[in-house]
Amino acid sequence: MDSQDNILEQEVKEEVIQEATAPEVETPAAAETEAPAEVAEASAESVEAPAESVEAPTEETEAPVEDAQAPAEEEQPQKVYETKKEVIDRIKDIAHGDEPLQKEEIDYLKTVFYKLHFAEREANLKAYLDGGGDPDAYQITPDEDEEVFKAEMGIIKEKRAKLFKEQEAEKQENLEKKLANIEKIKAMITSPEEANKAYQEFKALQAEWKEIKNVPAEKASELWRNYQLYVEQFYDLLKLNSEAREYDFKKNLELKTKLCEAAERLADETDIISAFHQLQKLHAEYREIGPVNKDLREEIWNRFKAASTIINKRHQQHFEGIRAKEEDNLARKTALCEKVEAIAAEENKGSSDWEKHTKEIIDVQAEWKTIGFAPQKMNVKIFERFRAACDDFFGRKAQYFKGLKDTFKENAEKKRALIEKAKALQDSTDWKSTSDKLIALQKEWKTIGMVPKKLGDQLWEEFLGTCNKFFEARNAAGAGQRGEEHTNLEKKREVIEKLKAVAEEAGEGIQEKVQQLVEEYQAIGHVPFKEKDKVYEEYHAVLDKLYKELNISVAKKRLTNFKQNLKQVAERGENALDNERARLFRQYEAIKQEVQTYENNLGFLNASSKKGNSLIDEMNRKVQKLKDEMNLVREKIKAIDAENAEK
Repeated sequence: MDSQDNILEQEVKEEVIQEATAPEVETPAAAETEAPAEVAEASAESVEAPAESVEAPTEETEAPVEDAQAPAEEEQPQKVYETKKEVIDRIKDIAHGDEPLQKEEIDYLKTVFYKLHFAEREANLKAYLDGGGDPDAYQITPDEDEEVFKAEMGIIKEKRAKLFKEQEAEKQENLEKKLANIEKIKAMITSPEEANKAYQEFKALQAEWKEIKNVPAEKASELWRNYQLYVEQFYDLLKLNSEAREYDFKKNLELKTKLCEAAERLADETDIISAFHQLQKLHAEYREIGPVNKDLREEIWNRFKAASTIINKRHQQHFEGIRAKEEDNLARKTALCEKVEAIAAEENKGSSDWEKHTKEIIDVQAEWKTIGFAPQKMNVKIFERFRAACDDFFGRKAQYFKGLKDTFKENAEKKRALIEKAKALQDSTDWKSTSDKLIALQKEWKTIGMVPKKLGDQLWEEFLGTCNKFFEARNAAGAGQRGEEHTNLEKKREVIEKLKAVAEEAGEGIQEKVQQLVEEYQAIGHVPFKEKDKVYEEYHAVLDKLYKELNISVAKKRLTNFKQNLKQVAERGENALDNERARLFRQYEAIKQEVQTYENNLGFLNASSKKGNSLIDEMNRKVQKLKDEMNLVREKIKAIDAENAEK
């Protein structure tokens, strides 16, 4: 919520600023001026009309179209406003005062107000989120200052509309006046003999023409051409004396020279826009000055035109630079759109991915804010593309975390349920059963998913504390038992040492000693759990060694005794040896079958049991003992076969 709202509000600000500060470059068609550029100067207001007739002045070279713009007011530094109240107070002064309405100032006030308004709204949202507020529940509250501002702007809009209507009416009235002025000059032309006498009236009409200001732009060019046409025709009728005419030419040359010098100085003006506006004023003045001597007309005009061309080119290059910068900005913004779209398309496997991609998009948004406007026709479109990609990502992120929030809630409830179960067991004295239950609860706890870290830590501490309460009580109760277990451990180690000593002995009675020590070992109680496997392995390692040695010696002794008794068996009857052999063979097959059964069972146990399982070790020993027995029976059968062979 916070990330995407920041970028959207910033763009609203940029659009407001763009609307208020975009340069308004007038085109020749829109310029409101009394005289179009293609009409040359023809006035001689300061010349007295002599009695004799002289040649009327002719037109100078036409002005270029780009110089025909109306003069613009000098740009003034804007006042700095710190609060919305200051802006509203100034708007109220304009709305309810009598001062002229300045579009630049009104647009500036509008831009400043919404900058402050959006900054205030961002601060409110940040404070809400920092206070732990839910982004999805945040609502923008109505701003009373904005309502007041809009109301005052509405008044200003009405005043501007009224002023515009009055200006249009005034232009129409001026048009009627100038048409009447032309008709009067036209009437003078119809009486050539009265031209000299009517000169002063003609000059008055020219002065009146100058006093009449703006007319409708679409009528300006045609009106001026008609006026100039009849002025020229009137001059053609005049018979001014050459001295007065030269004086008029000289005065006009001085004025136009000063305008040339002023235009040339504008080449050093650092503010290109201001220089361009000043040039328009100079052109307006130049048009109002009458003609100069015919020999100098082209020279003075070329000088003025050359100075104007420099300013016009600088002005054109300035806006070409702006347009080039806007195209570059468009390319950069397009690249950022593609970057955000690529990030938004990446898979998010968990919260860390969402946060990683969020940071990347916020970084792109920050870079976006550093880039200026794109061309006007693309500025809104490229922003809408960028905003759509951001909205898509943050919308899906909000849905993900909303679902995650529900999962966290469900997991927290499961953990609270386990805590309640643990609390129900914490005072139990059934140590074995309760220990198993609590261990099972701890294992179940590990299977439950995540919850927010702070809450998770709290729940875990509560659960762990409950379990520890029981285990501490159990440990306290079992302290005596552990002492007995350590005593048993020492006893079993003593028996193991005795077995090791027996393994070094030789002679009769070893088997009885081993059996006695085994019975003694088995009579000893439990040892500490951690030592159980170690002492068990040590005990059986010694025992296995003894049994192996005893089995070999016993088997040899039994085989020897069997061989010695074969003759006595043979004396019992003709088939006595065969019967004994058959009995031994059945015994051999039975032992063999038993060995196979044990080995099959061992195969199953090895697949599911851990290494060092005591049951497996015991079965292996039995299998080995049975195999030793099989070998003894096989040797006995061989002995019977050897006895039969001797017969």
